[in-house]
Amino acid sequence: MFESILSRSDMIRCVLCQDAPCSSACTRLDPAALLRGIWFRNDKTAALRLPESDCCRGCDAPCEAACVRPHEVPIQGLMLRLREELRPRLELPLPEDEGLLRTELCGVPLENPFLLSSSVVASTYDMCARAFEAGWAGACFKTICSFEIHEASPRFSAITGDNGSIIGFKNIEQLSDHSVAENMIIFRRLKQNYPTKFILASIMGQNDAEWEELARQCEQSGADAIELNFSCPNMADGGLGSDIGQVPELVERFTAAARRGTKLPILAKLTPNVASMLPAGEAARRGGADGLAAINTIKSITGINPHTYVSAPAVHGMSAVGGYSGNAVKPIALRFLAELGQDPALAGMHISGMGGVETWRDALDFILLGAGSIQVTTAVMQYGYRIIEDLKAGLNYYLAEKGFRSVKEAVGLALSTVSETTDVLERDTVVLPKFLREKCVGCGRCAISCADGGHQAIRLNGERRPMLNGKRCVGCHLCVLVCPQNAIRPGRKRITKPKTEENSDREVN
Repeated sequence: MFESILSRSDMIRCVLCQDAPCSSACTRLDPAALLRGIWFRNDKTAALRLPESDCCRGCDAPCEAACVRPHEVPIQGLMLRLREELRPRLELPLPEDEGLLRTELCGVPLENPFLLSSSVVASTYDMCARAFEAGWAGACFKTICSFEIHEASPRFSAITGDNGSIIGFKNIEQLSDHSVAENMIIFRRLKQNYPTKFILASIMGQNDAEWEELARQCEQSGADAIELNFSCPNMADGGLGSDIGQVPELVERFTAAARRGTKLPILAKLTPNVASMLPAGEAARRGGADGLAAINTIKSITGINPHTYVSAPAVHGMSAVGGYSGNAVKPIALRFLAELGQDPALAGMHISGMGGVETWRDALDFILLGAGSIQVTTAVMQYGYRIIEDLKAGLNYYLAEKGFRSVKEAVGLALSTVSETTDVLERDTVVLPKFLREKCVGCGRCAISCADGGHQAIRLNGERRPMLNGKRCVGCHLCVLVCPQNAIRPGRKRITKPKTEENSDREVN
């Protein structure tokens, strides 16, 4: 097993079209689906889905001519690399089915671990139905409440990468704008037409009676479980949303109120706008919760217009602190997930993880840190429900490669390797960088970063090749991270105690 050899940088100009012209132009392949496989780190299954015959070599590449960015995406070359570089290295064929993905949420079966999270992506019958048809195991419906919702416009802003894809996403969206009665009708229709799909009903009340009544109505209308929204940062006025999640006593009180209204499994969705989630998580358990959901969005400001001095999104000259999501928040989400997973007082509770999941590798990180199910919103908003194909295929292939009998066997395997502090780490070994000469182009980015942000251990020789000063290198691996060619890898180890003149000032090329 090995890391992917193709990446987003190989297809950076691809815009992941709807009804992609490249696939319409090709009579033998579905290039768009294979390109999405590369984009979502699922290149192994993409390679295995290629036909036996080599239909790309010698082809005049009508796919590239038909592209909305003609000849800017090396589609033919990428297909050849899948076939010639990657496929021969794969020892395992595609799994025959998705049985390894079957799991459960508090005893209720799931076809796979992937759910839509409570948001606009799961806010109508038609949207949920299309997601279910695409392959999502279920949906956490947009939070139901009994008070009137009136949204602002615009209500989204984002921080984007070099190719325009969203890295971080801010919203000032509120809750479901359907009435409670309308949402109950939607639940009944979904359960009637998709009886095997999981319906997680997100609710938010204003007092004990509302929490209890909403939970009761959701159960009566066919929901499989209840999620208590104690974490929406955009509904904090008057003791709602994250205002509740920051007060363990309120978490316990309203969890108990919802428990009085239903026998269904209850998840408490916790706010990340705290130093620690443990007080709220433990309070939820005392109140009768069966599981936890984390994380919701993080309070944020994404930028200020230099001319109007208003942050985004601007609504008639004003803006507001909103919820931040997307891949940028994943490290924060994983930190909270590990905290919950390592707490003995929460042992046995189901954890539904979310916060920056775009690819199956993202989802796997959450699973290894204790998530039994995965919820997704921002990636769906950017790429559509179709991402479920690569989420399922990539995770399924990984599980087969590793010899797991079920995804449930992977839950929490990384928890024992995470420490809240760094004082447990071994500090007597330096892992030196290794330069891959065949990939290095001599740009000198490693030398610049090491000189100005590291320990002045790298210089370029007369042939523009990096040379390492072993005396100065501390093994921080900044150079590994900044190399645009991925031409630097962890190399040999050096014991730092005791230092000797023999190993301290030698240059390594």
